[in-house]
Amino acid sequence: MKNNVLKIHPDDSVLVALADLEPAEQIEWEGTSLTVAEAVPAKHKVALRDFAPGDPITMYGVLVGKAKQAIPVGGRLTTFNVQHATNSYDLQNSTYQWTPPVVDRWQNRTFMGYHRSDGRVGTANYWLVVPLVFCENRNIQVLEEALINDLGYSRRHTYQQQTQELMELVQAGRTVEEVLQADLGQTAQSFSNLDRKSLRLFPNVDGVKFLAHEGGCGGTRQDAQALCGLLAGYITHPNVAGATVLSLGCQNAQVSMLQEEIRKRSPQFDKPLFVLEQQTIGTEESLISLALRQTFAGLMQANAWVRQPAPLSKLTIGLECGGSDGFSGISANPAVGHASDLLVALGGTVILSEFPELCGVEQELCDRSVDAETGNRFRELMNTYAQRAKEAGSGFDMNPSPGNIRDGLITDAMKSAGASKKGGSSPVVAVLDYPELVTKPGLNLLCTPGNDVESTTAEVGSGATVVLFTTGLGTPTGNPIAPVVKISSNTALAKRMPDIIDINTGTVIDGDETIQQAGERLLDQIIQVASGDLEVAAVRHGQDDFIPWKRGVSL
Repeated sequence: MKNNVLKIHPDDSVLVALADLEPAEQIEWEGTSLTVAEAVPAKHKVALRDFAPGDPITMYGVLVGKAKQAIPVGGRLTTFNVQHATNSYDLQNSTYQWTPPVVDRWQNRTFMGYHRSDGRVGTANYWLVVPLVFCENRNIQVLEEALINDLGYSRRHTYQQQTQELMELVQAGRTVEEVLQADLGQTAQSFSNLDRKSLRLFPNVDGVKFLAHEGGCGGTRQDAQALCGLLAGYITHPNVAGATVLSLGCQNAQVSMLQEEIRKRSPQFDKPLFVLEQQTIGTEESLISLALRQTFAGLMQANAWVRQPAPLSKLTIGLECGGSDGFSGISANPAVGHASDLLVALGGTVILSEFPELCGVEQELCDRSVDAETGNRFRELMNTYAQRAKEAGSGFDMNPSPGNIRDGLITDAMKSAGASKKGGSSPVVAVLDYPELVTKPGLNLLCTPGNDVESTTAEVGSGATVVLFTTGLGTPTGNPIAPVVKISSNTALAKRMPDIIDINTGTVIDGDETIQQAGERLLDQIIQVASGDLEVAAVRHGQDDFIPWKRGVSL
């Protein structure tokens, strides 16, 4: 019979409830018996011993909090009796030894990707339309309206019939109650990637994407520089064939700044790039007409690209989580971590971000750094970020959301200890500050907020060609140019929200699969996604989330 509790690490002082526990229920664990003192919902934690105020609480083998009040053995840990706490950390003279997993099964595997002139390989082929400043967002919208439908890139029109039915009810004089109770036709239809491709003028171009944003002027010069760096990361990205850039002319984010950032990332940049400045060109009509002609010329060039075999070492995977729950750190995240280790062993690249959600596991990541310089940069970026948070009247301890807390993640350290499992166990080869480009194969740490859209936006800007996104509560997050693979931590979520979940690792909680088996399954599906053979939900829905990070505090 499957256990209804789990002790994650031998040194832990708590158990995780895998199912709802009732008061007075007896738990058998490691040859001892424990009586549940109060109702404990699944995903929450049970005290393995009596805690006095100030006593440390350990999960995943690290400090994740301290008792604020006395907690009896068998009691439930809550925000009322536990407070966030972490251990201090420093660089140590230790040499990290890593034993890579066996990867014979994938050694000769390839994926079908787009080989760019800089040696990188994309998993998709997009054209970008980019504003340098928010003043151009309306022109971006005009271009989108002019291009998307006729080129065959429109999203599914699934609810117009329901709107028509509701209009007919209103016109017929029906009451509010009758409208609310109306049984509308089920019009949502799924169109496969191949079905949509048949409608496209440029079948080898996966889409035209519009990166509207609220930056480029009015903030600090540092914000403008970071925005240009992020946009340059997207323009030079291997999933992108070229771009149309709209500039007003007088904004902080100047064209020269963008060109400088492009050269940093791609000194021999040779993609089609059209830059239009409204204050120089004049009327909107002149601007849009020229932009349309140039974009069509670029799409004709982009359509010449075709997929070709590439080794798995050419994959760059972003590791992300959002809407995490008390199961994320024991199913989805470690499964992704194993897939990460497999990919690193094959010569690939992975990116772990969300620095507020690495709080409490800093010592482990410092110890895993390949050299003192790498570990020291991680420490400096973490300390600087934490200090900025405090100066803004906040702190990493305020990172967990109400949903996180409701589903068992009651301190930031507890959340972080589970979130960091996405990074597996391989050495940290580089630490990057936003929005730097990833250049080294292996595990890279990227300084970003814990906000999942800002962080996903940043990972892709730094080079991720596929993003693995774990969730326990469910979130639709996607990205304009990189497929975001949504991975559920529990089977109930996968059944409740099948329209946004791509892969279920609740099988680990259910006892049907090991973490290693789930990780291997993930890698096989990553290859399908990277080859364009498996379309993920976020791409299917056109979930194009794009939020640049302003370096003010965003938790």
